[in-house]
Amino acid sequence: MKDRLSQAGYLADDYIATSVMLAIKLSKPILVEGPAGTGKTELSKAISRALGTPLIRLQCYEGLDEAKALYEWDYAKQLLAIQIAQQNGSENFQSGDAMKSIFSEEFLLTRPLLQAITSKEQVVLLIDEVDRIDIEMEALFLEVLSDFQVSIPELGTVKAATQPVVFLTSNDTRDLSEALKRRCLYLHLDYPTPEREAAIIRMHLPDIDEYLINEITKFVASLREMDLEKPPSVSETLDYATALVMLSVSHITDKAAQNLTNLLLKYKSDLERVKRVFEHNKESESQ
Repeated sequence: MKDRLSQAGYLADDYIATSVMLAIKLSKPILVEGPAGTGKTELSKAISRALGTPLIRLQCYEGLDEAKALYEWDYAKQLLAIQIAQQNGSENFQSGDAMKSIFSEEFLLTRPLLQAITSKEQVVLLIDEVDRIDIEMEALFLEVLSDFQVSIPELGTVKAATQPVVFLTSNDTRDLSEALKRRCLYLHLDYPTPEREAAIIRMHLPDIDEYLINEITKFVASLREMDLEKPPSVSETLDYATALVMLSVSHITDKAAQNLTNLLLKYKSDLERVKRVFEHNKESESQ
Protein backbone atom coordinates (compact mmCIF):
# COMPACT_ATOMS: atom_id res chain seq x y z
CA MET A 1 0.00 0.00 0.00
CA LYS A 2 2.88 2.40 0.77
CA ASP A 3 4.40 1.67 -2.63
CA ARG A 4 1.11 2.14 -4.49
CA LEU A 5 0.42 5.42 -2.69
CA SER A 6 3.96 6.58 -3.41
CA GLN A 7 3.47 5.84 -7.10
CA ALA A 8 0.25 7.88 -6.90
CA GLY A 9 2.21 10.85 -5.47
CA TYR A 10 1.36 10.43 -1.77
CA LEU A 11 4.05 9.65 0.80
CA ALA A 12 2.40 7.48 3.47
CA ASP A 13 3.96 6.10 6.64
CA ASP A 14 3.14 2.69 8.15
CA TYR A 15 0.30 4.15 10.25
CA ILE A 16 -1.48 5.66 7.26
CA ALA A 17 -0.87 2.75 4.90
CA THR A 18 -2.04 0.15 7.42
CA SER A 19 -5.21 2.10 8.29
CA VAL A 20 -6.15 2.53 4.63
CA MET A 21 -5.39 -1.10 3.78
CA LEU A 22 -7.57 -2.35 6.66
CA ALA A 23 -10.44 -0.05 5.66
CA ILE A 24 -10.38 -1.50 2.14
CA LYS A 25 -9.96 -5.13 3.26
CA LEU A 26 -12.67 -4.86 5.93
CA SER A 27 -15.00 -2.92 3.60
CA LYS A 28 -15.46 -0.19 6.19
CA PRO A 29 -15.54 3.58 5.73
CA ILE A 30 -12.55 5.44 7.13
CA LEU A 31 -12.87 8.74 9.00
CA VAL A 32 -9.75 10.87 8.49
CA GLU A 33 -9.58 13.66 11.05
CA GLY A 34 -7.04 16.39 11.70
CA PRO A 35 -6.17 20.05 11.11
CA ALA A 36 -6.84 21.62 7.74
CA GLY A 37 -4.03 21.13 5.27
CA THR A 38 -2.61 17.84 6.56
CA GLY A 39 -3.37 15.83 3.40
CA LYS A 40 -6.73 14.27 4.29
CA THR A 41 -8.45 15.03 0.98
CA GLU A 42 -5.30 14.30 -1.01
CA LEU A 43 -5.13 10.83 0.59
CA SER A 44 -8.50 9.86 -0.88
CA LYS A 45 -7.46 11.22 -4.28
CA ALA A 46 -4.24 9.20 -4.11
CA ILE A 47 -6.20 6.04 -3.26
CA SER A 48 -8.40 6.68 -6.28
CA ARG A 49 -5.31 6.95 -8.48
CA ALA A 50 -3.64 3.94 -6.84
CA LEU A 51 -6.68 1.71 -7.30
CA GLY A 52 -7.44 3.07 -10.76
CA THR A 53 -11.04 3.85 -9.77
CA PRO A 54 -13.12 7.02 -10.25
CA LEU A 55 -13.41 9.51 -7.39
CA ILE A 56 -16.87 10.83 -6.46
CA ARG A 57 -16.72 13.79 -4.10
CA LEU A 58 -19.42 15.23 -1.87
CA GLN A 59 -18.26 18.58 -0.50
CA CYS A 60 -20.10 19.18 2.77
CA TYR A 61 -21.25 22.60 3.92
CA GLU A 62 -23.72 24.10 6.35
CA GLY A 63 -27.22 23.72 4.94
CA LEU A 64 -26.45 20.69 2.76
CA ASP A 65 -29.67 18.73 2.22
CA GLU A 66 -30.75 15.42 0.69
CA ALA A 67 -31.45 16.98 -2.70
CA LYS A 68 -27.81 18.01 -3.05
CA ALA A 69 -26.29 14.97 -1.38
CA LEU A 70 -28.53 12.13 -2.54
CA TYR A 71 -31.01 12.80 -5.35
CA GLU A 72 -33.82 14.99 -6.57
CA TRP A 73 -36.46 14.71 -9.23
CA ASP A 74 -36.10 16.57 -12.53
CA TYR A 75 -39.25 18.63 -12.10
CA ALA A 76 -38.90 20.48 -15.40
CA LYS A 77 -38.64 17.21 -17.30
CA GLN A 78 -41.55 15.74 -15.35
CA LEU A 79 -43.72 18.76 -16.13
CA LEU A 80 -42.88 18.48 -19.81
CA ALA A 81 -43.81 14.78 -19.76
CA ILE A 82 -47.15 15.63 -18.12
CA GLN A 83 -47.92 18.26 -20.76
CA ILE A 84 -47.06 15.86 -23.59
CA ALA A 85 -49.24 13.14 -22.07
CA GLN A 86 -52.16 15.55 -21.69
CA GLN A 87 -51.80 16.68 -25.29
CA ASN A 88 -51.89 13.04 -26.36
CA GLY A 89 -55.29 12.63 -24.74
CA SER A 90 -54.50 11.17 -21.33
CA GLU A 91 -57.53 12.64 -19.55
CA ASN A 92 -56.99 10.66 -16.38
CA PHE A 93 -53.25 11.26 -16.33
CA GLN A 94 -52.77 11.84 -12.61
CA SER A 95 -54.14 8.43 -11.63
CA GLY A 96 -52.89 6.43 -14.60
CA ASP A 97 -49.72 4.68 -15.63
CA ALA A 98 -48.36 7.85 -17.19
CA MET A 99 -48.30 9.53 -13.76
CA LYS A 100 -46.35 6.62 -12.32
CA SER A 101 -43.86 6.72 -15.15
CA ILE A 102 -42.62 10.21 -14.29
CA PHE A 103 -41.28 8.83 -11.00
CA SER A 104 -38.85 6.48 -12.70
CA GLU A 105 -35.08 6.48 -13.07
CA GLU A 106 -35.42 8.47 -16.28
CA PHE A 107 -36.47 11.52 -14.26
CA LEU A 108 -34.05 11.02 -11.37
CA LEU A 109 -31.13 13.40 -10.90
CA THR A 110 -28.48 11.50 -8.97
CA ARG A 111 -26.16 13.30 -6.57
CA PRO A 112 -22.81 12.05 -5.19
CA LEU A 113 -24.11 9.55 -2.61
CA LEU A 114 -26.53 7.88 -4.99
CA GLN A 115 -23.99 7.99 -7.82
CA ALA A 116 -21.56 6.01 -5.66
CA ILE A 117 -24.27 3.52 -4.65
CA THR A 118 -25.54 2.90 -8.19
CA SER A 119 -22.14 2.77 -9.89
CA LYS A 120 -21.53 -0.59 -11.58
CA GLU A 121 -17.78 -0.26 -11.03
CA GLN A 122 -16.09 0.34 -7.71
CA VAL A 123 -15.51 4.01 -6.90
CA VAL A 124 -13.86 6.00 -4.15
CA LEU A 125 -16.49 8.10 -2.38
CA LEU A 126 -15.09 11.16 -0.61
CA ILE A 127 -17.40 12.86 1.90
CA ASP A 128 -15.27 15.94 2.50
CA GLU A 129 -15.40 18.08 5.67
CA VAL A 130 -18.27 16.11 7.20
CA ASP A 131 -18.02 18.20 10.38
CA ARG A 132 -19.52 21.16 8.49
CA ILE A 133 -22.96 19.58 7.97
CA ASP A 134 -25.92 19.86 10.33
CA ILE A 135 -26.25 17.05 12.85
CA GLU A 136 -29.58 16.05 11.27
CA MET A 137 -27.84 15.22 8.00
CA GLU A 138 -25.70 12.60 9.72
CA ALA A 139 -28.76 10.31 9.84
CA LEU A 140 -28.70 10.16 6.04
CA PHE A 141 -25.03 9.19 6.06
CA LEU A 142 -25.73 6.46 8.63
CA GLU A 143 -28.05 4.60 6.26
CA VAL A 144 -25.56 4.83 3.42
CA LEU A 145 -22.57 3.81 5.54
CA SER A 146 -24.36 1.04 7.46
CA ASP A 147 -25.89 -0.96 4.61
CA PHE A 148 -24.67 0.88 1.52
CA GLN A 149 -28.22 1.40 0.40
CA VAL A 150 -30.58 4.32 -0.18
CA SER A 151 -34.35 4.44 0.30
CA ILE A 152 -36.29 6.27 -2.42
CA PRO A 153 -40.02 6.28 -1.59
CA GLU A 154 -41.13 6.26 -5.24
CA LEU A 155 -38.70 3.53 -6.33
CA GLY A 156 -37.94 1.51 -3.20
CA THR A 157 -34.56 0.61 -1.75
CA VAL A 158 -31.51 0.92 -3.97
CA LYS A 159 -28.61 -1.29 -2.86
CA ALA A 160 -25.00 -0.91 -3.93
CA ALA A 161 -24.03 -3.21 -6.79
CA THR A 162 -20.37 -2.69 -5.90
CA GLN A 163 -19.44 -1.33 -2.48
CA PRO A 164 -17.49 1.93 -2.74
CA VAL A 165 -14.31 2.74 -0.83
CA VAL A 166 -15.53 5.51 1.48
CA PHE A 167 -13.45 8.33 2.97
CA LEU A 168 -14.88 10.90 5.35
CA THR A 169 -12.71 13.87 6.30
CA SER A 170 -13.13 16.18 9.26
CA ASN A 171 -11.23 19.26 10.38
CA ASP A 172 -12.44 18.51 13.92
CA THR A 173 -14.45 21.73 14.19
CA ARG A 174 -17.23 19.87 16.04
CA ASP A 175 -17.75 16.45 17.57
CA LEU A 176 -19.34 13.92 15.25
CA SER A 177 -22.00 11.56 16.56
CA GLU A 178 -20.95 8.31 18.20
CA ALA A 179 -23.17 6.38 15.76
CA LEU A 180 -21.28 7.78 12.78
CA LYS A 181 -17.88 7.15 14.34
CA ARG A 182 -18.78 3.55 15.22
CA ARG A 183 -19.31 2.75 11.55
CA CYS A 184 -15.87 3.99 10.53
CA LEU A 185 -12.25 3.15 11.07
CA TYR A 186 -10.44 6.15 12.48
CA LEU A 187 -7.30 7.81 11.18
CA HIS A 188 -5.86 11.00 12.64
CA LEU A 189 -3.52 13.06 10.45
CA ASP A 190 -1.44 15.79 12.05
CA TYR A 191 1.13 18.05 10.42
CA PRO A 192 4.11 15.95 9.32
CA THR A 193 7.41 15.93 11.17
CA PRO A 194 10.20 17.95 9.51
CA GLU A 195 11.78 14.67 8.37
CA ARG A 196 8.60 13.43 6.69
CA GLU A 197 7.88 16.84 5.19
CA ALA A 198 11.40 16.86 3.77
CA ALA A 199 10.69 13.49 2.14
CA ILE A 200 7.46 14.89 0.67
CA ILE A 201 9.38 17.83 -0.80
CA ARG A 202 11.96 15.48 -2.30
CA MET A 203 9.20 13.40 -3.89
CA HIS A 204 7.74 16.43 -5.65
CA LEU A 205 11.01 18.33 -6.23
CA PRO A 206 13.72 15.71 -6.70
CA ASP A 207 16.36 18.25 -7.81
CA ILE A 208 16.03 20.63 -4.86
CA ASP A 209 19.12 21.30 -2.74
CA GLU A 210 19.19 19.38 0.56
CA TYR A 211 20.33 22.44 2.50
CA LEU A 212 17.33 24.39 1.25
CA ILE A 213 14.99 21.52 2.17
CA ASN A 214 16.38 21.57 5.70
CA GLU A 215 15.86 25.34 5.95
CA ILE A 216 12.31 25.14 4.61
CA THR A 217 11.15 22.36 6.92
CA LYS A 218 12.65 24.04 9.99
CA PHE A 219 11.08 27.36 9.04
CA VAL A 220 7.65 25.86 8.39
CA ALA A 221 7.81 23.88 11.65
CA SER A 222 8.60 27.09 13.54
CA LEU A 223 5.60 28.81 11.91
CA ARG A 224 3.28 26.01 13.02
CA GLU A 225 4.43 26.51 16.59
CA MET A 226 3.37 30.17 16.45
CA ASP A 227 -0.09 31.40 17.37
CA LEU A 228 -1.30 31.91 13.79
CA GLU A 229 -4.77 32.22 12.34
CA LYS A 230 -3.90 29.45 9.88
CA PRO A 231 -0.66 27.45 10.06
CA PRO A 232 0.83 26.52 6.67
CA SER A 233 -0.40 23.27 5.14
CA VAL A 234 1.72 20.68 3.34
CA SER A 235 0.50 21.89 -0.06
CA GLU A 236 1.50 25.45 0.86
CA THR A 237 4.95 24.20 1.88
CA LEU A 238 5.28 22.63 -1.56
CA ASP A 239 4.20 25.89 -3.22
CA TYR A 240 6.82 27.76 -1.19
CA ALA A 241 9.57 25.27 -2.02
CA THR A 242 8.65 25.30 -5.70
CA ALA A 243 8.76 29.09 -5.82
CA LEU A 244 12.18 29.18 -4.13
CA VAL A 245 13.55 26.75 -6.71
CA MET A 246 12.00 28.67 -9.62
CA LEU A 247 13.57 31.93 -8.38
CA SER A 248 16.94 30.28 -7.60
CA VAL A 249 16.72 31.31 -3.95
CA SER A 250 19.25 29.38 -1.87
CA HIS A 251 18.48 30.68 1.65
CA ILE A 252 15.14 31.54 3.23
CA THR A 253 16.83 34.45 5.00
CA ASP A 254 17.16 36.17 1.64
CA LYS A 255 14.81 39.06 0.95
CA ALA A 256 13.27 37.19 -1.97
CA ALA A 257 12.32 34.32 0.34
CA GLN A 258 10.77 36.74 2.84
CA ASN A 259 8.65 38.21 0.06
CA LEU A 260 7.25 34.73 -0.63
CA THR A 261 5.82 34.09 2.83
CA ASN A 262 2.38 34.93 1.41
CA LEU A 263 2.56 31.47 -0.18
CA LEU A 264 2.60 29.99 3.32
CA LEU A 265 0.36 32.39 5.21
CA LYS A 266 -3.12 33.58 4.22
CA TYR A 267 -3.89 36.24 6.83
CA LYS A 268 -2.49 39.76 7.08
CA SER A 269 -1.99 39.45 10.85
CA ASP A 270 0.06 36.27 10.32
CA LEU A 271 2.22 37.92 7.67
CA GLU A 272 2.91 40.90 9.92
CA ARG A 273 3.78 38.63 12.85
CA VAL A 274 6.26 36.63 10.77
CA LYS A 275 7.74 39.81 9.31
CA ARG A 276 8.52 40.99 12.83
CA VAL A 277 10.26 37.66 13.50
CA PHE A 278 12.41 38.10 10.38
CA GLU A 279 13.35 41.63 11.46
CA HIS A 280 14.16 40.48 14.98
CA ASN A 281 16.38 37.68 13.70
CA LYS A 282 18.15 40.09 11.35
CA GLU A 283 18.87 42.47 14.21
CA SER A 284 20.20 39.61 16.33
CA GLU A 285 22.55 38.49 13.54
CA SER A 286 23.89 42.04 13.04
CA GLN A 287 24.64 42.33 16.75
